Amino acid sequence: MNLWEYVEDRWDLILFETVQHASMVAQCVLVAAVLGVLIGVATYRHPRPAALATAGAGVLFTIPSLAMLGLLIPPLGLGVAPSVTAIVLYSLLPIIRNTVVGLRGVDATLVDAARGIGMSRHRSLTRVELPLAWPVILTGIRVATQLAMGVGAVAAYVSGPGLGEQIFSGLARLGGANAVNATLTGTIGVALLALLFDGVFVLIGRFTTPGARPAAAGG
Repeated sequence: MNLWEYVEDRWDLILFETVQHASMVAQCVLVAAVLGVLIGVATYRHPRPAALATAGAGVLFTIPSLAMLGLLIPPLGLGVAPSVTAIVLYSLLPIIRNTVVGLRGVDATLVDAARGIGMSRHRSLTRVELPLAWPVILTGIRVATQLAMGVGAVAAYVSGPGLGEQIFSGLARLGGANAVNATLTGTIGVALLALLFDGVFVLIGRFTTPGARPAAAGG
């Protein structure tokens, strides 16, 4: 049986696992984005807390994914809980780092001008600093999403949902029937999902970045 026949024969299962993988990654990145941006906003004005937050996320990032998932089994068991926790933890570093870098890169004169016209610190943050830092923050979220795709596949090690099941089941029976087809199906599926998500982020950036939206015809 070739790869195409394998996919046709198991299309419903593969589609279900693809939807599971996409849903898991999207939800985990959303949680990581909220946490990462909040941590970045809370610390970017203070060098030491910002360095500690970035270093802490960096330490988590250096732990091999299989080791991280294995360490999460005793407190969380198998399945969705350790998978989601690992993906969120791995996604934090690029988001925190880019939030801090983006906010620190905002021109101080613009912030001073905003404060000079009576804006509070909170209003200046939400109306001036975050919009200007958004392209850098979005890049961090894009990087986190690509990382999450890979970690989501490895999460099959702890019975996590998604396309990793195809990869691990194929690797577990290499030399057997359809082992290579299963591994290729999972790998190609993850790669295609990563490209799809990245395309979505390109569109988000185009429509949410000041000055990036194309001018209307005749405008």
